[in-house]
This record gives sequence, structure tokens and C-alpha cells, in this order.
Amino acid sequence: MRHTKCLVGVGVALIAVGAFGHDLRPIFVDISQMSETDATLRWKVPSTVSRSQLPAISLSDECTAESDLRVVLRADTYQGEQTYQCATELAGATVSLDFPSTNPSLTTITRVQTHDGQLLSGLLPPDVTAWVIPETPGRWEVARNYTELGIEHIAVGWDHLLFVALMVLLARSPRRTLIMVTGFTVAHSLTLALSTLDLVSLPIPVVETVIALSIVFLATEIARGNPRTLAHRYPLLVTSLFGLLHGFGFASVLREVGLPPTELPTALLFFNVGVEIGQIAFVVMIYAAGVGWQAAMRRARFGRRGFMEEGSPAATATAYAVGAIASFWTIERLLAI
Repeated sequence: MRHTKCLVGVGVALIAVGAFGHDLRPIFVDISQMSETDATLRWKVPSTVSRSQLPAISLSDECTAESDLRVVLRADTYQGEQTYQCATELAGATVSLDFPSTNPSLTTITRVQTHDGQLLSGLLPPDVTAWVIPETPGRWEVARNYTELGIEHIAVGWDHLLFVALMVLLARSPRRTLIMVTGFTVAHSLTLALSTLDLVSLPIPVVETVIALSIVFLATEIARGNPRTLAHRYPLLVTSLFGLLHGFGFASVLREVGLPPTELPTALLFFNVGVEIGQIAFVVMIYAAGVGWQAAMRRARFGRRGFMEEGSPAATATAYAVGAIASFWTIERLLAI
């Protein structure tokens, strides 16, 4: 486990560098279908992308633009709108994103509201620039789609990954990791459901700010290296409380994508399953890499002293670096409220 902390530190640093360099908000593409062949395409792109680098977002050749593209800058977001008429049904058409140079590491959320009330959605990683609009999915296809959506969301959720990585770094043992991750999971599952079902609501800018603060808090606990701090003494309480806030963050994605009215419980359940699969896979990867690293250190005879032992200069430096980046996020998000 001592060498595992080295891997965690390296992983945390890499995640932090990537997260620091990019806006966390995705591109959002929404298609509202008025009839089988008529639709309005709307999109939102974070203003961190310059206007000259905005992607050309369009439907495939079987659909013809019936209006000029209107683009406005509103609330730190470029917003575009255009109407289309398609020669065939919208299912099977392709939504394309054509960047002038390259995609600046932004994911894309796609949503189609059909004329008969169905909801189709997808989440595209940065290297995917086309999405084929599917047929109306059945229950198991909804389950598969929302499981994938949950996995993809946690995979690109820099702030959530940083928090989980810091939990592993703070835990120091598989048992404590299990306790902390369990508390985090149960708590964010609860608020994810309550928020998605509109039973509890919090302003997303406030939630995102406090999520950044949760990373600052854990980084501070690690930097202090004191086993009597709150997180060391009550890991389940701390991660559960912060898990409640992270659940509201997960719910914001579902609010953007939407849930199919006829399969709402299925979509909600399997999105959460996808998030958990991604989260567990991330923790397992950290431990697996740590085992390999420890074996390599023994073969190289570098000794048994852990590079990332609690209170070591390396652990403190990692905590300060992550805390600084999370502090930047906190200030940035606070100013945006």
C-alpha cells in the first residue's frame, strides 16, 4: 500500500494537470423533432472555446437546413440554433461536429426529443465527432445506454476522479478505502435520485463550487498529516457528507440529457450503476498499479520506504498541488455564481 500511494500521487497529478487545462463543461446538442421529418437543432459550447474555433454542428446530408444558423453568446456559453427538414425519418441521421482544428478535450452530450414524446441521448468522448440517432430504444437498450453514459461521465469527470483518488490516498488501507468509498457511493446515489426526480433541488453553480471545496478539504487533511483530523477519525461521515453534494453534480448531467418518461426508473438506476462501475474500476486500477509498482521496487532493491507515506514530503507536495488547483476551481466557480 505504501507504493500504491506513489501511483496515486502520480495519477492525481496527471488528472489535475488535465483538469486544470480544460473547462469541465461539455458541449450540449439538443434536437427537438416537430414531425417525422422536421426538427430544430440547438447547441451550447463553453465560451472558453474561441468563436473562431467553434465546431460546425449539423445533421447529415439527408437533412437540409431550412434556416440560417444563429449564434449568440449568453451566460458564458455560445448558443446556436438552426431548423432542418429531412427526407426520411430522423432515426438513422448523423449529428456531426466539425472542429476547425481539434477538439479541446470537450465531451459532447446529445439529446433528441422525438415528436411522439420519446427521449434519446448519448455522451460522446472528445475523440468522437459523430453520433447516429438511434431508433426508439427498448428497456434493455435504455439500460445499456445509461450505463455507458454513467461510465463515460465518471471517466471524464475530473473533479470526481480527483476526489476519489484523494480518498484512496487518505485511506492508507483497503479496509478504510472500502469504508470511505461506500459512504460516498450511498450518499451520492441518494441525492442523485432525489435531484433527478425533482424532490430536492440546489443551484448547480453552488454545488460545483462546494464540490471543488471538498477536494480542497481532503487535500488539506492529507497535507496536515495528522491522524487526529476529522477525515482520519470519521472517514465514513466525511465522505458521506461530500457524497451528498457530488450526487447533485451527477444529477446535473441527467438534467441536461433527460430521462425517457416511459423508462425513468430504468434509466436512473443504470446511470447510477454506470457511475459505480467507473468509480470501482478507477479504484481497482490504482490498487492493481500499486501492486505492480511495489513488486518492481522490490526487484530493483529500492527499499520498502513508501514514497507517498502519510506526512512524507511527496504526499504533502501532492496535496498542495491538488489543493491549489481545487482552490482555483473554487474561486473560478464562486465568481461565476
